Amino acid sequence: MKIKKYIANTMPEAMHEVRKEFGPEAVILRSKEIKQRGFLGLFQKKKIEVIAAHDPEPLERDTKLAVNQEFTSKQTNKPQARQQTTDPILKEIQSLKKLMELEASKNADDLPAVYQLALQQLLDQEVENRLAEEIIRETIALLDDGENEVTEADILMAMKRVIHSELNTLPSRGITGERQIVQFVGPTGVGKTTTIAKIAAGLILQEKKKVAFITTDTYRIAAVEQLKTYARILNIPLEVAYHVEDYKQAIERFTDYDVILVDTAGRNFRTKTYVNQLKEMMDDVPPIATYLVLALTAKSKDVQEVFDQFHDIPLTEVIFTKIDETTQYGTILSIALNNRIGIAYLTNGQDVPDDLIKPDATFISDLIVGKADD
Repeated sequence: MKIKKYIANTMPEAMHEVRKEFGPEAVILRSKEIKQRGFLGLFQKKKIEVIAAHDPEPLERDTKLAVNQEFTSKQTNKPQARQQTTDPILKEIQSLKKLMELEASKNADDLPAVYQLALQQLLDQEVENRLAEEIIRETIALLDDGENEVTEADILMAMKRVIHSELNTLPSRGITGERQIVQFVGPTGVGKTTTIAKIAAGLILQEKKKVAFITTDTYRIAAVEQLKTYARILNIPLEVAYHVEDYKQAIERFTDYDVILVDTAGRNFRTKTYVNQLKEMMDDVPPIATYLVLALTAKSKDVQEVFDQFHDIPLTEVIFTKIDETTQYGTILSIALNNRIGIAYLTNGQDVPDDLIKPDATFISDLIVGKADD
């Protein structure tokens, strides 16, 4: 049996070398991530070390089966701690197996295995299927010159370039104070009121704007009390509007303010009643900027359905909350690109005013694909 160690930049590169020398019958004995020192021992770079074996005279199937059964029997008798220490290696081997299966099963018209893995990464991030496939097609067009071999790192960097380029075509300005009346809409429980407080604090402390609150969320006493607390802390006025006329009168009282932030009731957006009420409130008042607040912890399909309910109300931009409560960020990309709308803010906690992010295309593409290694 021949055994050889391979060191490469990525797992696909290592597998390519293994298959090139040992063929499809190669057996992976071990794989791990290592760091190699660079010039003068500095600038360590991450590498993949793979130890592979090839037996020119393989055992017969029955012999292999017996060996495997013996090995399995021994493994089950080992202490639990020992089994846990091998889990990372087993996971790595499973990943290699998946890659080899994809490579072996692809047809001429299918994506190469490395692109299929990139596509799966987008889908695992809950990027909408059609959009994920489109991103991969654009990535292939960017990379595939028919001459140089494409690595996994090349694909990830190209994916980020594609996503970055697409996001840069969308307006994403946030709340600057240019539009006096800004209302926030969205389902119950997404964190609208806390988000409004964060934005108000930023306008007051950073942009020196004169800010006022109006709330129409009279369905929940706790919501009114919460906004009253924020208003008292920030030393800004608050009006509670129980009816449309109250709302219009409150706007007139705050004419001298730079920005009026309006907290609306969180309701079930699967019915048209609430959206129609919002449209009625917007009649006969100055131009209103409307920001839809959505929770990233909700299902992607549900988020899109909520968005669709607002097709009769012009939305300015979208705000996503609770990004700290999930590791899947594809819904941000799907909502933005499929609906051609900018992402104004992301929130990543409850602290006012700190946990508020004004994302750019680089930030969002890093969330979806991951940051490049330093």
